This record gives sequence, structure tokens and C-alpha cells, in this order.
Amino acid sequence: MSTNTKNNNLFEFSEAKDISTRDRLILLALVIAGVICILRFGDWWFRRAHIGSLWLYILLSACFWYSILRLILIWVNYLMIRKPPHIAPIEGLSVAIFTTSSPGEPLEMFEKTLAACRNIRYPHTTYLLDDTRKPEFKECAERNGAVWLELVGIPGAKAGKINAAMKLTTEDIILVLDPDHIPFPNFFEHTLGYFQDETVGFVQVSQAYYNQYRSFTALGAAQQTYTFYGPTQMGLFGIGGSVAIGSNCTFRRKALESAGGHGIGLAEDLITSIRIHAAGWKSVFNPVVISRGLVPEDFGSFCKQQLKWSRGVFEVTFVEIPKLFKNLTGWQRLSYTTIGTYYLVGATSFFFTLLPFFFFITGIMPAQMEFNEFFVRGGLIVVIAIAIYIYVQKWMSHAPSERGLHFNGMILKYACWPVFFLGFLLSVVDADIPYIPTAKKAAIGSFTPFARPLVIHVFLFIAAIISIFISRKYYLTDAQLLATREITWAMAGFALLSFIMSVGGIYAAAEAWSMKQEDAWDSVDLSKIKV
Repeated sequence: MSTNTKNNNLFEFSEAKDISTRDRLILLALVIAGVICILRFGDWWFRRAHIGSLWLYILLSACFWYSILRLILIWVNYLMIRKPPHIAPIEGLSVAIFTTSSPGEPLEMFEKTLAACRNIRYPHTTYLLDDTRKPEFKECAERNGAVWLELVGIPGAKAGKINAAMKLTTEDIILVLDPDHIPFPNFFEHTLGYFQDETVGFVQVSQAYYNQYRSFTALGAAQQTYTFYGPTQMGLFGIGGSVAIGSNCTFRRKALESAGGHGIGLAEDLITSIRIHAAGWKSVFNPVVISRGLVPEDFGSFCKQQLKWSRGVFEVTFVEIPKLFKNLTGWQRLSYTTIGTYYLVGATSFFFTLLPFFFFITGIMPAQMEFNEFFVRGGLIVVIAIAIYIYVQKWMSHAPSERGLHFNGMILKYACWPVFFLGFLLSVVDADIPYIPTAKKAAIGSFTPFARPLVIHVFLFIAAIISIFISRKYYLTDAQLLATREITWAMAGFALLSFIMSVGGIYAAAEAWSMKQEDAWDSVDLSKIKV
């Protein structure tokens, strides 16, 4: 199938819109309205009369207000949104592209990526950092005009190979490109110009994808990135804290060297980013789509990726941030701390999932609140949050394909709470997990073990609803039914939300039984990329 039909013209240059004064004023008004609603809600929430079980109330408040605090920080970040002006590159820069190959990765994917690298218009040298021990990869590199570097047995996975390659090369500017990403011919025309500022250490551009049509999981995985690689990173750029991501990031060699090379770890990109910022370098985020890559296509592969990321990000939180905190600006401290605590959502989701079942078993409530009033007051916050989320989508990097409410992404985020929670626990005990490259093909024909907690949750919900029905129909008096009606069905409704999310996650996992193997890169016609 052709690029234009299967990928819906995804292979075309696009960029986020410019920000006008009117946009900022509307966004400011929405944020002020949201903060006022949150303050009023907080005044209502923290009333003494609302305390049920004290310690459970404290735990509930911590989990709930952790989420609200993150919401406010996201809104503040949006207020700082900024887009860099286009700066054309000067001639004569010494530029390299580093892409890595690992055992098990498909050779055909490298044919497409290296051919696309060869088509980049700005003069450069492409290096394939290879440890596959297969001569076919050397032949592929040479066939596509790339330099083959055999880097076998280098510790540190991808980052280790990058550091080893730096010792064998001399280029001043280095693009780190994951092998599943297909760069556009105009890639360097939207990155190199910013290095005219001698204080810029790296330039990150948007990551976009072309295989999201493949499955529920692939679409959800892509949806989770849309806002980050648009308004979120633009806001981070506005505060001087745009972060480097594992691919599509162009580094100044001096900046990497000042940070001790590319950071090694499960979140090697975030480690590198924070070290470069701590060394005093600036970063630029340019919200342009000038390459497209792959997201995991099956739920199991997605969970493996998320486990690696969650464990790695907690490592940054516990090790890198405390060590480098004093060398960061105030905004950078806030942004890295916010990023570093993102995966605590696993622990909070675990708590909110168990809470209704705890009530069904014990009858104990952490808070004594009128649910109708809770939904009215909380509903105002939800409405404004959705309005802000929709409004900032005008700054997505490819708005025609990325706008929406992103239900797949929300379901996947909830469905991965056991993975996030496991990443947190592994970090607490400092347990290592291997660095495994993200799968480039779907793992089909099986039901991933990562979905088992979701299956258990679904059975618990069904059992709880049956038990509630039997108890209320046959064992409770009329007075007891009346006294417990509101709280019981409110908690059942709350449990229903997470039940629906778990069912969605199970559906995503079950897709692997019926998916057909496909090489997404076969559908990409490099001659039809529009720049």
C-alpha cells in the first residue's frame, strides 16, 4: 500500500502554529478560571467535617492532590509556550548522524532509514553503530553511503555505542537518530541554524509516527506523545528547559563532552539532557515534523517500553536530580522534578483502583463527602481542563492527524498502572532491568502477562457487583438500604470507570491474537516525502 493511502499523508513537513497575543490571553483566562475552581474545590475538600478515617483521608488527599498539582503545573507550562523563529543553517558545518543497530533488529528497516539519511540535503556523514555481528549490516551501510562502525561488546547499550563512536569521529554536530525513524530531506534545515548561538547545547524536534494505524495500542501510544511534542515541549522551551529525547536530537559535540558524554541508563536521554543543562548549556525545541518513526504495536511491547522508561525516570529522580539540583535554574528544577515524578501515577492509580473494593469489604470511607457536591465542584475543573487541553492542540506539530480527545491514549495510561507501579518498586529496591530496544514489529499470537492484573481487576469488579446486588436484595433492611444507597452506588460508579479502562486494556492486549505481521516501513515511499 502506498505512503499516501496507508499513512494519510503523514510524510509531509508540518509545524506548530505561531503564538499570538490573543492566544495567550485566552489561555491565561482559562488557566485563571481553572485555578479559581481548584482553590474553591480545595477550600471545600479540606473541611474537618469531611474527614472519615484520618489516615485514609490523608492518603486519599495525597493521591488526589498530587494529580491536581500536576495539572496546575501543566497549565503554567502552557502559559510559557514559545516557538523559536526559523534560522537557516550556515554552510560548512561538520555534521554527523549516529544511528545504532542491535541484534534482532530487522535489516530491511535500516535500508529505509539509511536511504532517507542519504537523501538529507545538508552535507553530512552518516554512521551506523553496529553490534549485530552480521555482514549484511555493513553491506547495507555501504550501499546507502553510510560509514559502518563495528562496536561489539560496548557496555552501556545505545549510549555506550554513541560514546565509543564519538572517540572515532570528529564532527562538531551530531544527530542521534533511532533506526526506526525516517528523516525528511530538509531535516538539518530546521535544526542547524540554532547552533549559531554558541551557548546552545542541543536542538530537539518533534517525534512523530507512521504506524499508528496498526492497532489500538499503536494509536494510543502515539496519542500519548502528541501534546508532549507540541505545547508541552514548547512551554519547556519557554522556561529554558526543553528536554532531549532519545531520537531526533541534534547535539553540539562540546556540550556532550562537557556532560561526560551521552548519559548511560534506562532513561539515557533524560540523563543526558539534565547533565547538559547542569553544565550551563541552553536547549531549543523546534515543533516541526521532519521525520517519522515507529511506536510499539502490541500491548506487551508497549508495557516493556514503559517499564524501562518508568524504572529509568525514577533513577533520574533519585540519583541525577539531587546530584545536579544546585546547577539547574529554578524553572529547570521544577520541570525535571515534575518529569521525574510522572510515573508515580502508577501508585496513585493503584490506590484509586483498590479504594472502592476496600469500601465494599469494610464499609470504611476515607472521606465523608456528599457525592453530588463532589461531582458538581469537581466537574467544573474537568470541564476547564478539557477546554485547555483542546485549546492548546492548535500548537500540535501535525494538528490534522493529532487533534482529538485521545481515548486510546487515556486507556493505555490507566492500563499501564501495574507497570508504572512495578517500575517504582524496582527503583526503591534499586533492582536492575536490562536495556532492551523498543520492538520494531508486533509480538503476535499470545496474550501478554502484563495484562493479567487487568483481568484480575475485571473479575473482582464483577464479583463485587454481584455481591452488592445479592446483599442489598436479600440481607439488608429497608432502613439500611436507604442509608447506604448513595455511597454504595457512588463507589460502584467510581469502580465502573476503572473497570471500563481495564476492559479497554484487555482489548488492547487481546489484539495480539488476531494481528497480522507487517513491516510498516514497506509502505513508505521516500520519493513522496513532501518538504
